Amino acid sequence: MIIDCHGHFTTTPPRVMEYRARQVEALKKTGKNTDEAPPHISDEEIFAAINDNQLKVMKERGIDLTVFSPRALGMDHHFGDEQTNLTWAVYCNDLVHRACVMFPDHFAGVCQLPQVAGSKPGQVVFDELKRCIEDLGFIGANLNPDPSGGNWTDPPLWDKDWWYPLYEQFVHHDIPVMIHVSGSCNPHFNAVATHYINGDTTAFVQFMMSDIFKDFPSLKFIVPHGGGAAPYHWGRYQGMAIDMNYGDLNQKVMKNLYFDTCVYHQPGIDLLLKVIPSANILFASETIGAVRAIDPKTGRNFDDTHEYIKATQVVSDEEKAKIYSTNALGVYKRLGNHPKFNQTK
Repeated sequence: MIIDCHGHFTTTPPRVMEYRARQVEALKKTGKNTDEAPPHISDEEIFAAINDNQLKVMKERGIDLTVFSPRALGMDHHFGDEQTNLTWAVYCNDLVHRACVMFPDHFAGVCQLPQVAGSKPGQVVFDELKRCIEDLGFIGANLNPDPSGGNWTDPPLWDKDWWYPLYEQFVHHDIPVMIHVSGSCNPHFNAVATHYINGDTTAFVQFMMSDIFKDFPSLKFIVPHGGGAAPYHWGRYQGMAIDMNYGDLNQKVMKNLYFDTCVYHQPGIDLLLKVIPSANILFASETIGAVRAIDPKTGRNFDDTHEYIKATQVVSDEEKAKIYSTNALGVYKRLGNHPKFNQTK
């Protein structure tokens, strides 16, 4: 079995993002959330959006199940206020839920949180998290470490007053959390080419320099896109951890952090597998996502990460099996309740 831990509903009908644009524009003009209701998306439209895109690719590549969340680039935390972003998050999460219900054997939901730049995550965020986990049956959440969209104006992830109450909610619901920034409003940072990797790397370093996992020993985070710069510069971070008296990096963070395989060439995957223990790697492709081009050297899509795992000689077949599914089943504990696995009981 192959479980893809990193998928987004990037193929929603255009009316979805058009509504978000009108919502943001109304907020800019009036200072209030628009009275306009989000557009209804029919079952037929959701079926076509999934069946002709994500599901088609999954079948072509032999992927059995995708952990599915709203479009990361569309979370738009840097644009809205609390009410606007709550309306938007509920709408996006409900669309993901409908897709998961429509294709129960192939998708498991992960939620977008109604975060707001400059606003400490509070009851509105907690309530939407609870709704998604308890009512919609989602198995995890995405956390944006920089709701300001590239300006990094909120406190670091170790800030106890700002972030710890949210971590308590994650622990209470017993869910893993993927670190994932959204769009960039800073012209220096292209969202998917720069800001995403910045977010991954920044979060990793903040975990390294904090007591988060001492204070929350059961908290699990997935650092996507192969962990940003962390595997490539492991020696730098290991050395810094020793220099700054944080101890051995492997002992400090590797009981709580997992890295996905959204790395889009063979040397990058091989490096990831050489540096990071296979027990800390989850298969992922982020399909259909940031990179849709075909590699002219291989004739395959750059994001067909299954081919890289199959081809690598860095890890054994037993380790590949862990990367493909066993690790994910251990990290996403609520997957045990998913219809895909209940069928075999």
